[in-house]
Amino acid sequence: MTAVSDSLVFRHLFSTPESSAIWSDQKRTQYYLDFEAALSVVQARLGIIPQEAADLIKSKCRVEFMNMEELGEETRKIGYPVLPVVKQLVQSVNDVKEGLGEWAHWGATTQVISYHFLEAISVLNYCHISQDVTDTATILQLRDTCELVSQSLDNIIDQLRDLAMRYKSTPMAARSNLQQAVPMTFGFKMARLLATFQRHKQRLQEILSRLLVVEFGGAAGTLATISDTGLAFEVQDALAAELGLKTPEIAWHTERDRIAEIGSFFALLTGTCAKFAFDVKLLMQTEVAEVSEPYAPHRGSSSTMPQKRNPISSVYITALASTVKQLGGALFDAMVEDHERSTGPWEIEWIVLPQISTLTHAALKHTLELLRGLEIHPDTMKRNLDLTHGAIVSEAVMMALGKVIGRQVAHDLVYDICRQSAMDPSVTFLDLLAHNDIVRKSGISRGELEQLCDPANYVGLSENMVIRVVGSYQC
Repeated sequence: MTAVSDSLVFRHLFSTPESSAIWSDQKRTQYYLDFEAALSVVQARLGIIPQEAADLIKSKCRVEFMNMEELGEETRKIGYPVLPVVKQLVQSVNDVKEGLGEWAHWGATTQVISYHFLEAISVLNYCHISQDVTDTATILQLRDTCELVSQSLDNIIDQLRDLAMRYKSTPMAARSNLQQAVPMTFGFKMARLLATFQRHKQRLQEILSRLLVVEFGGAAGTLATISDTGLAFEVQDALAAELGLKTPEIAWHTERDRIAEIGSFFALLTGTCAKFAFDVKLLMQTEVAEVSEPYAPHRGSSSTMPQKRNPISSVYITALASTVKQLGGALFDAMVEDHERSTGPWEIEWIVLPQISTLTHAALKHTLELLRGLEIHPDTMKRNLDLTHGAIVSEAVMMALGKVIGRQVAHDLVYDICRQSAMDPSVTFLDLLAHNDIVRKSGISRGELEQLCDPANYVGLSENMVIRVVGSYQC
């Protein structure tokens, strides 16, 4: 096993079939060929290469015509995969009509290979590797990955909208520093997560406008090899359109902010998934038990403790997110590239982008499955609200008293009553308040105190905020 995505045991936990297919050798090679086909088509249309050559080149730009074993061996020798692809393409075209294959890859980036390599690979006029092809193929792979991510985001947002509205009035304890804070609603908790994922959807749309650009500039990005045609910019624009991409303002061979940005976005996105998963872990604790992961026979069970039901999906999500974050950091190293063509940092992207992309989609898939089957336990939430015998609404009481006796005096008084309640659980917070002389003199009746001490009455604008978040989303 060379990667988790290759493992028969783990591949469906830490990757997905859809994302793995995008980053496979076959798909990447097909995108190299798509570039070559599109380039020949537009150059023939503009009269730069013969139409006959373009037609034949396009017909041979199919991955099933590639000898993948030979491609792997040649890549090992040369160090880059595009030249071996072009070599096979040229040979395939020349086998049909000698000489027409030489029009393939016309004007793409070049970098001279040594004489010994030339001897080894027996290439005539194609003694170069192409970053234009590689970068454009990477963008196409990222485009397909982002389509998966976008669909996952839509599905997650739909689930969160449903949960937020369904539980918009279900009271539970908010927690700060792992302690009960004040009441809120479970729908409010889901709406906060919903708002975050909605921002991620917006971020993705903004990023795509910068990411989805072609790379076609020649050896140093100046389009020197076809500048004498007077049609260099036209070729660039037409090539981008043929591939469904945009034309960049200038070559970006060693300006890698686009790649680092999408990697950073994936880290942000999976970080949000992990935050949700971490909350589920805490809420699934036996002593809390307010939510449960979806039930399936033996899911999350222990080999020695039959009573266990571990938050296994949440465990995967947090592990995936942490790995994406660590790998994403490498993309910032890949930004530090020398001059106009780099001496190494570029290859970092080859290593980490497939992993980041497949891990991200897997994290989203686990998150969606978790949301779809999440078990909510309102009765346990209510029980936990009563654990402090009413003290969870001490803020509400303090604010009501503060209007009569002053905020700081009210704070100190309620603080002392909370301590009494904690030391003697047999007496409720309400009873201690009702029998306190200062509280009685404040004029607040027991009936009013009962209203103040009901956690369901102190959820603030939880419901309003749920409705606002759900209503604010534009598909």
